[in-house]
Parts: sequence; C-alpha cells; structure tokens
Amino acid sequence: MKAPKSLHGLIDEGLIDEVISRLMSGKEADIYIVNCSGHIRCAKVYKDAVKRSFKNAAQYQEGRKVRSGRRARAMEKNSAYGRKQQEEIWQNAEVDALARLHRAGVRVPETFGCIDGVLLMELVIDDEGDVAPRLGDVLLTEEQAIEDHTVMMHYVKLMLCEGIVHGDLSEFNVLLDEYGPVIIDLPQAVDASANNSARSMLLRDVNNMTRYYSQFSPQLSLSRYGEEMWSMYEEGELKPETELTGLYDGDAESADVDTVLDEIKAVMQEERERQERLKDAEEA
Repeated sequence: MKAPKSLHGLIDEGLIDEVISRLMSGKEADIYIVNCSGHIRCAKVYKDAVKRSFKNAAQYQEGRKVRSGRRARAMEKNSAYGRKQQEEIWQNAEVDALARLHRAGVRVPETFGCIDGVLLMELVIDDEGDVAPRLGDVLLTEEQAIEDHTVMMHYVKLMLCEGIVHGDLSEFNVLLDEYGPVIIDLPQAVDASANNSARSMLLRDVNNMTRYYSQFSPQLSLSRYGEEMWSMYEEGELKPETELTGLYDGDAESADVDTVLDEIKAVMQEERERQERLKDAEEA
C-alpha cells in the first residue's frame, strides 16, 4: 500500500522498507504492518492530542516526572513547545512501560524504538501466522478462561510490583496468541505510588478482566484479586513470587466512602466506554 505521510521519515531513514497494510485505526493511534529489513513488525502512529479521544488524560498523567524546569513551565502554560513536550511524555510513557514490563516477565510486545511519534514494535501473531486476535473476539472454554484469568492476575501483580498500573486494561487491550494473553496499549500507564487514582484504576483493571473471564467461568466473579494485591502493595509485602489467593478480608466498616463512590463511578464510566468501543467495532 501507499505509505502514509506519518511514516515517510522512517522510510527515508531506512528503518521501514515497506508498508504492507493498515492493521487498525483507533481513537488514540493508527497501526500499520510494516517490513523492516525482512522482519514483519507494527508501526504505531500516535495521534495528536487534539485528535485523540482518550478521556481524562490529565488524570493518567498525574505523577509523571518532568526533569526539565523549562519543559514543566512550558507545559503549564500550554505553549506550542509545551504541548510538543507533553506529547513526547505521553508516547515515551508507553515505551518505558513496555520495556520495564518485558524485563519483569509480563508478556507485552517487544519494542524497537519510538521515533517522530511512531513506535516500532513486535507484531503479535497466532499459531497460524496471522495477526493475533483481541481477547474480546475469542470464545473460551471454562478451563481456558480459568487458566488465562490466573495468568492475567499474575501479570497485573508483576506490573504492580514494578510500580505500574495499566489504567485501561480490558478485553480490548489484550491479544491472544498460541502461548496465551499479551497485554498491549500502555500510553496511559500510571505510577502506582505517585498517582492518587492508582488504586481505583487497578481495581477497575482487575474487575474488567474478571468480568470478561466470568462469562465463561462464573465462579471467577467471586474473586477479589485487586483488593488483595493493593492491600499487600500498600504494606510493602507484594513480591513477584507472592502467591495470590483471590481472597480479601479487609474491614468493610473502615472503607473510605468517597473512594468507594469514585470506584463505582469509574466502573460505570468504563462500561460506557466499553459499549462505545463495541459500537465502533460493529460499525467498522
């Protein structure tokens, strides 16, 4: 296919030899399948902030460190330079998160650099060599649902041990290849220790995944992995080797009412966004 203008720079630099096809066009980025010196990979082209529809972006950016005082002031003033720096931080957050999680043992696509707003990364494929499907497009057996849910809870635990919360985890941001789940899309990943919404985001992530897998194995809906993980994380007891039980015996009477209400609102908002995505997918 004809290469889009956004990829001309990487083609000129010899990083991409050919644009094979467009894989998808989302609300936050366009993704192309490309040939890089004989290796078939993905090129994720981030959309400008004005074209992006990621809701409550400021909430996700809370706690992200800006080392340069000049950059921080420019971002506060929302100058052209500041907006450019904000975009770089948004993109680099995904690159950094993917690299850290890959080292931590979480299955995520391997990255090969982010240049001029384009992230080159591994193309996740299935056992027949085709593009791996999204989890939401796959029907599972009860046994597979239980097994993959356990794997996903393990990955979420490893992410939290690394100080990262995905923040937008659902069946739309997980691919399924022959070895199991692969987590994708992390530009909105938050710092678990520096973002005030990290707990509610973690619980939402876990609830989204549990809700999905519970369609095939209803007993999973009784688990409380999110609360268990966060409680251990706050106490400094959560380790990569920690064996999770899915049980939580926290004192309900001491619950922060405002936090609970925020979590309920977040879940409701996530469901609305999920329905919008389903509608967009059907229209596509």
